[in-house]
Amino acid sequence: MKSNKHRFHRWLALLPLSLVLFLSGCSGITVLDPKGPVAESQKDLIIFSLWFMLGIVVVVFAVFTYVVVKYRDRANRNDKDYDPNLHGNTTIEVIWTVIPLIIVIALSVPTVETLFDLEKPPVSSEEKEPLVVYATSADWKWFFSYPEQGIETVNYLHIPTDRAIEFRLSSADSMAALWIPALGGQKYNMAGMENILYLQADEQGVYDGRNSNFNGEGFAAQTFKVHAESPKEFKDWVKETQASAPELTQDKYNALLKPGLTGKTAFSSTHLEWVHHGTNDGRDYAIKRHEEAYEEHLHLDNEMLQDKADGHSNKNEGHE
Repeated sequence: MKSNKHRFHRWLALLPLSLVLFLSGCSGITVLDPKGPVAESQKDLIIFSLWFMLGIVVVVFAVFTYVVVKYRDRANRNDKDYDPNLHGNTTIEVIWTVIPLIIVIALSVPTVETLFDLEKPPVSSEEKEPLVVYATSADWKWFFSYPEQGIETVNYLHIPTDRAIEFRLSSADSMAALWIPALGGQKYNMAGMENILYLQADEQGVYDGRNSNFNGEGFAAQTFKVHAESPKEFKDWVKETQASAPELTQDKYNALLKPGLTGKTAFSSTHLEWVHHGTNDGRDYAIKRHEEAYEEHLHLDNEMLQDKADGHSNKNEGHE
């Protein structure tokens, strides 16, 4: 018995250290270090849910401990006096039905409110028109089309700070999901349909983005960088890209659609001039291109994956 007590006290002493390590680890989680209003509201919802559920855990374990201690087997217990009531207890049954209902409501109300708020541009920049960016996924790359600016980038993105970005999501083939953890949660890219995702960066910096939906052997390498910069710097980048980047031809775009990895590229026109993958016609266009591509038995090899991991890019990388 003494050894058991000693072991219990030892584990109890390690509890504060475990909590410190857990909390210090959370400080490095990107979703808990938001850089925009969308990510901030989602972080608040996560923290609220964690504290709420932690309170439930504390209550449950407190009741559990009370029951274990009060009704534990005692050496001096008289079994003749032990007469448990094995029939149902209406009061307890009502309690364990009502309490979970209250818990579900308490978690659902702020969650639903937040979800509806996220379907609109952030309030902090409502006086500015959102910047529209068509984000199209393909195996295994990202196309970002700026219709107002007439430019398109592959595998990297520039956005101005303090202005909502209206991402119009679609896919040229398999299902993907656009996710920029520092700016907000993910939303799906699907062929033949268009989803809208509003994000915003309040701080300048370079943020990681990726596909968060597994879609084959190149999934891990389907990443991109988001360059959040001042409105002036964004305008300067747009002018430079318009002036120096090559035009995107349909043949070039068809070649990029083939399954495989590629580096960072910029163009002074967009593929929206002849195809929009958020429509049925766009879906059929991609299907035709893929039938042609897979007839060539395309696949990834170790060298392509290593080039992506090393940050190699093609000849047009200078337009980033």
